[in-house]
Amino acid sequence: MAMASMDDFLIVGAVAAVVTLLLTPLTRILAFRVGAVASPSARKVHVAPTPSLGGLAMLGGVGAGLLTAWTLGTFDPVFRSFTDIAGVVVAALIIFSVGVADDIREVSAPAKVAGIVLAGVVLALAGVSVLWFRVPFTGFVQLSSDLSVVVTVVWLLVMANAVNLIDGLDGLAGGIVAIASGSFFVYATQLAEDGVLFDSNPGALLAVITAGVCLGFLPLNMHPAKTFMGDGGALLLGLMLAASTVSVGGRIDQAVDGQVFFFFAPLVIPLLLLGVPLADLTLAVLRRATRKGVGIADADKEHLHHRLMRLGHGHRRTVLILWLWTALLCGVVLYTTITGSGAAALPFAGGALALALYTIFHPGIGTTERAENSEAAEASPVETRT
Repeated sequence: MAMASMDDFLIVGAVAAVVTLLLTPLTRILAFRVGAVASPSARKVHVAPTPSLGGLAMLGGVGAGLLTAWTLGTFDPVFRSFTDIAGVVVAALIIFSVGVADDIREVSAPAKVAGIVLAGVVLALAGVSVLWFRVPFTGFVQLSSDLSVVVTVVWLLVMANAVNLIDGLDGLAGGIVAIASGSFFVYATQLAEDGVLFDSNPGALLAVITAGVCLGFLPLNMHPAKTFMGDGGALLLGLMLAASTVSVGGRIDQAVDGQVFFFFAPLVIPLLLLGVPLADLTLAVLRRATRKGVGIADADKEHLHHRLMRLGHGHRRTVLILWLWTALLCGVVLYTTITGSGAAALPFAGGALALALYTIFHPGIGTTERAENSEAAEASPVETRT
């Protein structure tokens, strides 16, 4: 039986990207008709009503990618265990529906959490769940069925909310997820080559589809955006990231060959790849939890992108800086995994220092620009997200 080659993966990713790109203009028209439109206000940076149904185009891209993989025949081992893919599709529909409902008519935070939890339970019951967990110094621990469901649901909640909260500037979330999922695809294929993953594992396929969907959506989402992904798109991307990373990291019961850092359990890798949105999520939770009279779900304007804009960076530069931080984290992970060497620490430290200096002391930042962007940051979107 023929196995999927790199060309097959690239075909699937390309189809997902093209279908998303072609569907996005159609979702703009539909968004105005159903009321999925982000209207200008004192709290938002866009100055014209902007459709926020781009997640529907992403959903179409995911479906097209999976259908293409199925028709190619080389992904038969993945589709042989039908429950995995069926679980991802059903969970994607559930979480997308919750997000779209919030885009059209605001949904309460508890209701959104309930929808995400339901999607996570579907994933776990379908077999896309955390089965193994690595504890430093003690090796791998097999989780009970009940605990596996809980960990999987928590993992989805973290991923979905991390993407949702970072989706505050044009192109920011789409670019970060494209970089992270593309890197995770390379990581997963490397594990497959090392014989760590079975051919039936859907992790790499889901990752390349996610990357393709983001690349197809970005052309109309870059500043000034013609459309937004909305909560429907952000939660869908979180679901795809959770499904792909759980499929790989949560189902490996052995260390990666040549891995030089003993604490790099498979589930730690996606935490590093998604370091920027997860750091933003962590800071948001800590910030809100320590303030009196502020709930965890209450929105604020202290996210990383808000802070960068107040520092004096414009919209595009802020997005670029956070993309670069994501690429830097992904680079050190991939270098370490592929080469089996820890020599990436020094280049990473040098790159981090250079990027930090660029972020803080960019020579193009002047007094006027700093003031203008501080005002823009104050008016930037305030998420009513969990």
